[in-house]
Amino acid sequence: MPTRALACAIDVIIQFFVLSAILGLLFGFLFSEEPSDALAFVLVAVPVLLVIVGYRLVMETLTRGRTVGKMVLGLKVVRDDGSSIRFRHALVRTLMWFFVDFAPWFAASPGIVASLMNKQGKRIGDMVAGTVVIRERHQAMASPPLFVPAHLVGWAQSLELSQLPDELANTARDYLARFTELQPAARAALGETLAHRVAQVTAPAPPAPMIAPAFLSAVLAERRRRELSRLAVVRPTQTGPFAASPYTVPAVPYTPPSPYGALPPEPVHVFAPPPPAAAEATPATHNAQGWATPGSNQSGW
Repeated sequence: MPTRALACAIDVIIQFFVLSAILGLLFGFLFSEEPSDALAFVLVAVPVLLVIVGYRLVMETLTRGRTVGKMVLGLKVVRDDGSSIRFRHALVRTLMWFFVDFAPWFAASPGIVASLMNKQGKRIGDMVAGTVVIRERHQAMASPPLFVPAHLVGWAQSLELSQLPDELANTARDYLARFTELQPAARAALGETLAHRVAQVTAPAPPAPMIAPAFLSAVLAERRRRELSRLAVVRPTQTGPFAASPYTVPAVPYTPPSPYGALPPEPVHVFAPPPPAAAEATPATHNAQGWATPGSNQSGW
């Protein structure tokens, strides 16, 4: 609450100076032309409304959830699922801010009371728009310890990852890095959503049901291994005593201890990959790990 209040104060100060400059120009026109009372009211009310409403609407739309005050204090408005807001979210939040949350005819109390009573500090505009204000400024977040279980290394190496966009991969990586900070319900729901989105652009599906965090970790670990392998392809061509030493790729461990700590007390949500397309049935065989898989070759599949 104090951080959001300070960010709001910064925005109000900026709006005050902009509005003062506009009204100063209009008052010069009013005193020189002597317009009617109705025209004078319109010339004053319209700029006030445009500055108060338009400032927040334009800033939050163009910056995807930030005003100048929020930038200074390290705050950002996001949707409940963590994605960036759009014009409609900014419009609903702004109108509710002006007409309900901090309306002078309500003594600016509904927004404060709602924020104090809500666990996430949401005001009424956030509840209606489906948004939440988060703190962006934090210490540098270390990369999550990605891993692939030993019995799934062969499956990971056969993954088709060319359709996995960078934005989705970064979102999944941020989710794993913040895994222990999320509430259990939000953690399970967001993990399932991300796992299904990743499964739709990767193939083949895992040979056995996996929990969503483990599936995401395996996909990202294999993606990182391939990126490091591509970097290792480039070798220096110079020779002699002053030639640069070849770049070596650090080994990527496949089976470190689980980075998620103890299992949460809530029931474990198992990620079930989408059913594969219909294909010709082939005899099932068992590999060295005991997984029943269609067909067989020298790699154990």
